[in-house]
Amino acid sequence: MAPIDANDETAGENDDESRAAAPDEGGAATPRRDTEPTAPDGRQDEGPAPAPAARMPRWLPRALVLALALYACFQLGSWAFHQLVGLLVNILLAFFLALAIEPAVGRMAARGMRRGLATFIVFFAVLIVSVGFVVLLGSMLAGQIVDMVENFPKYLDSLINWINQHFHTELSRVEVQDSVLRSGWLQKYVQNSASGVLDVSATLLGGLFKLLTIFLFAFYFAADGPRLRRALCSVLPPAKQTEVLRAWEIAVDKTGGYLYSRGLMALISGVAHFVLFEILGVPYAPALAVWVGLVSQFIPTIGTYLAGALPMLIAFTVDPWYALWVLIFVVVYQQFENYMLQPKLTSKTVDIHPAVAFGSVIAGTALLGAVGALIAIPAVATLQAFLGAYVKRYDVTDDPRVHGHRRYGEAVVARLQKALHHKKEQAEKSQRVQNGP
Repeated sequence: MAPIDANDETAGENDDESRAAAPDEGGAATPRRDTEPTAPDGRQDEGPAPAPAARMPRWLPRALVLALALYACFQLGSWAFHQLVGLLVNILLAFFLALAIEPAVGRMAARGMRRGLATFIVFFAVLIVSVGFVVLLGSMLAGQIVDMVENFPKYLDSLINWINQHFHTELSRVEVQDSVLRSGWLQKYVQNSASGVLDVSATLLGGLFKLLTIFLFAFYFAADGPRLRRALCSVLPPAKQTEVLRAWEIAVDKTGGYLYSRGLMALISGVAHFVLFEILGVPYAPALAVWVGLVSQFIPTIGTYLAGALPMLIAFTVDPWYALWVLIFVVVYQQFENYMLQPKLTSKTVDIHPAVAFGSVIAGTALLGAVGALIAIPAVATLQAFLGAYVKRYDVTDDPRVHGHRRYGEAVVARLQKALHHKKEQAEKSQRVQNGP
């Protein structure tokens, strides 16, 4: 057998490629077709396998679970906040109360007394004064109500006589009493009052519980003030600790200044109303003066109306015209206090602008109601004093406009000088034209 030459193998491969690319009878070249694969059982394969379906990204389930978990946490936190908002407000009020008594407790502790005992003494003194004031006013009010009930027929007779004289009617007290007792609105009022006794009792119990909560938290804040500050500073770097301690000191000073200003205004209001009550001969003048001074200053928004209602009621038992005089005096004094006395005292003791003080009270009332109105001014004063230590200030220029004086004289002189200079230039120019080159 003859040996196979390598050139013959190469030639055979070239012949196969040429036959594959040779034109057919129509003259067109036909591409080479590979042999179709066959299955092991002899059947031909149906072609390439279909593309697999698109799969879900691996991160998508975890993202959905995380989003649902965050939404659930948000809903849970929102529900918990709405459930605890009352407690948080009480804690906030207790914190400001603790800041108010901090100076007294600090002085007593500096003299060697235990801080807890000093806090207890301060709270006990406040409690004794408050209870004594309430008992005094309660006994006075109860006595006046009894007197008014006993003298009610006399008041009714005088009112009926006045109506008969001025309107030419023939009313009698017996007819008026019968018509009132037989009216349907009186029966409904009695039924509603009987059913509302439980609501009033529940409201009183709830108020006492809130008051106890506030005093309890305030006691702990004041008694454990140094420990609370150490616990807060222990989680902060040294630079931040200094800032926190400075803010705490500023809050104590501003809160104490606010209470000082309120106490001073209460004293002035009490003295002014005491003079009026003595002139009119209204009974219980000292107690009523203390009532007006404290209630009008330490109960925001509605304190003025509550303070003026009781003296008007007592003055009405003496003479109905006296009640009118008390009303006029309360309204006039309130305007004097709002526009002259309060802005000056508040701005000096807590060092904020009167407009800022007024706006802070409105904002605090809108956010937290009466509690917000009570703590708005010391909170804003504390924030302003704390930020003032970090705001860079520059020397103000000596421009008169800074002081509200516009430089009208200088502007007139400058325009006059400019006009004279222009006129002089025109004269020189015309003279050169006349003289020629």
